[in-house]
Amino acid sequence: MAEKSATAADHAITGKLRRKVIALSIAAALGGFLFGFDSSVINGAVKAIDEDFALGDLPLLSGFVVACALLGCAIGAYFAGRIADRIGRIPVMLIGAGLFLISSIGSGLAFAVWDLIIWRVIGGLGIGIASVIAPAYIAEIAPKAVRGALASLQQLAITLGIFAALLSDTLLQGAAGGANEPLWFGQDAWRWMFIVCAIPAVIYGLLAWRLPESPRYLVGKDRRDDARKVLASVTPAAEVDPALEDIERSLREDKENARTASLRGKLFGLLPVVWVGILLSMFQQLVGINVIFYYSTSLWSSVGFDTTNSGTSFTISVVTSVINVAVTFVAIFFVDKIGRRPLLLTGSAGMVVSLGLMAVAFSQSVLVDGAPQLPGAWGPLALVGANLFVIFFGATWGPIVWVLLGEIFPNRIRGKALGVAAAAQWLTNFAITETFPALSSFSLAFTYGLYTFFALLSFVFVFFAVPETKGRSLESMDDLKVERGKGKVNAAAARR
Repeated sequence: MAEKSATAADHAITGKLRRKVIALSIAAALGGFLFGFDSSVINGAVKAIDEDFALGDLPLLSGFVVACALLGCAIGAYFAGRIADRIGRIPVMLIGAGLFLISSIGSGLAFAVWDLIIWRVIGGLGIGIASVIAPAYIAEIAPKAVRGALASLQQLAITLGIFAALLSDTLLQGAAGGANEPLWFGQDAWRWMFIVCAIPAVIYGLLAWRLPESPRYLVGKDRRDDARKVLASVTPAAEVDPALEDIERSLREDKENARTASLRGKLFGLLPVVWVGILLSMFQQLVGINVIFYYSTSLWSSVGFDTTNSGTSFTISVVTSVINVAVTFVAIFFVDKIGRRPLLLTGSAGMVVSLGLMAVAFSQSVLVDGAPQLPGAWGPLALVGANLFVIFFGATWGPIVWVLLGEIFPNRIRGKALGVAAAAQWLTNFAITETFPALSSFSLAFTYGLYTFFALLSFVFVFFAVPETKGRSLESMDDLKVERGKGKVNAAAARR
């Protein structure tokens, strides 16, 4: 009887710890919410900005106002890991929150296009920081048994941020009677679209202020007792000492092998594992997911929907956003059960089929008043393909890449490597966003065919190069190695 009571108590403690680590992970992942909100809020404001700053005859400059934040993202992501290794994860989160806050107010009060660009780039720096720090922090604080699911919260927060920005833009525009109409204090609605981002920025900063520091960072700064307290708050008692010993052993090895704490290697100047992270990041964007979100109205109008109506436009965007949010729960549920590789491979195969369907559908398009139209059943088939694409991406490549980026790198290079991989992701995002208008004017069939080709390449890449990290401690990633074509992880020496 006493034995049963002890077991029940252990389960209760485990449940309490699980709730604590989930709460900490959600707080950290709120950076992803700002990431999604800030990167999407521009969509509701861009036409009004073109009118206010006379950008109608300057399409390249108008496009740069939208995309410039992505350049800030790349810079912020590149330096975030390095700064976090020096001053800690929590201070860097606070810096990101501060940049979000400054950007939202500055963008809302912009008086010319050049200063709007500056504020957008500053916001991009915050997005880049959030995109690196949240998965790194969650990976370092979460027990390995639930690390994948908790790291997936980053993508869930991003999708919720995108939806919140969409909803906010629509409500503000509706309240004012148009994005370029005055709302509160005589300021146009599009300006308030930016200013309201200050609210989640302040909430994120306050929550980050209360988060405990990463135990790995604390041990590295000789704050062993503090690290033990943090581990005890998120790890079962029997696992605290082994986890602490693993971190200390890993840090000792890092000091002994300080010369290997470089990203440099023999494979085109970088370590193979760094290339794995870079290519994961690039493929996540090369399949064209942001084209669906940024240019979805073009797709729907080609099927016959009236996208000039704000209500119809809102409905269109809501359908895609809700699907994106809902399917993220698939990854959260399965990532720690069946692993990272099976989900990525399934996602790649599904994206090949769905994007291929869109490419075939648009090959049948005809021009009506200069715009592509899909006749007969090809229109609905294109919409089915687009939404299947969102489903397969949102359930796999969207969240799983963030999980892997927080896991695959050896401890000695995690901060720097994460920054490089995330920067590559943002630069690829920028390239895809900027090239789509030109590619689509040439041929939508060719454009979606190109994205289909990248989806196929992503399958081959995962099959041959991406290791499975399910159930492994972060400290064991130093020994991570893939058997080609099998995805098995060996604990053989893989330092090269």
